Amino acid sequence: MSLLISTWIKFFFLFAPFFVLSMFLALTRGEISAVRRQVANKAIISSVVISLVLFFFGGSLFAVLGITLDAFRLGSGVLLFLSALSLVRDGTRNHAVGMPSEEREDVSVVPLAVPIIIGPATIGTILVYGAELHGWEMALGLGGLLLALASLTLILYSASLIERLLGRTGLNVLSKITGLILAAMASQIFMSGLMGFLKPITG
Repeated sequence: MSLLISTWIKFFFLFAPFFVLSMFLALTRGEISAVRRQVANKAIISSVVISLVLFFFGGSLFAVLGITLDAFRLGSGVLLFLSALSLVRDGTRNHAVGMPSEEREDVSVVPLAVPIIIGPATIGTILVYGAELHGWEMALGLGGLLLALASLTLILYSASLIERLLGRTGLNVLSKITGLILAAMASQIFMSGLMGFLKPITG
């Protein structure tokens, strides 16, 4: 059960929910609640499908490409750290090109699901977690992933209320705090990969 809770918390911050909320509010500016909820549903469903593919087929992808899990830990750790650094510095992820200035026909899949919710750093981290968990642990890890996306859904459903309560400044501060937590996660993933490389040498 502790693995379920810890994985849930890790994935929750991995999705940078308050940054996603800021972008969601900008992308659906002027829309009524029903339309916003429809956009949120599409974005979350798309994110679930993409996350499941990454989570379950990460190990197979590594085998096909001849990449070790430790090598991918190092790469995804660096990428996640850069994303975290961008959140701390600017309140936005480094793959986001800025807040949209025009209305879009359908923003639920692109850019909301990809790359705002499922960005490069998120993809790498989901692949790592999916490849390193096995058996019952994989089931708990999957549960944590789905709980994180369910939590994100609740946040998007409450977007207007949260915006009124916190304002843009409050959301920006929470995004920066999320960045600090992601930086710690990135360091842990990177060090796990580094220790995996050094183990044959030191052992």
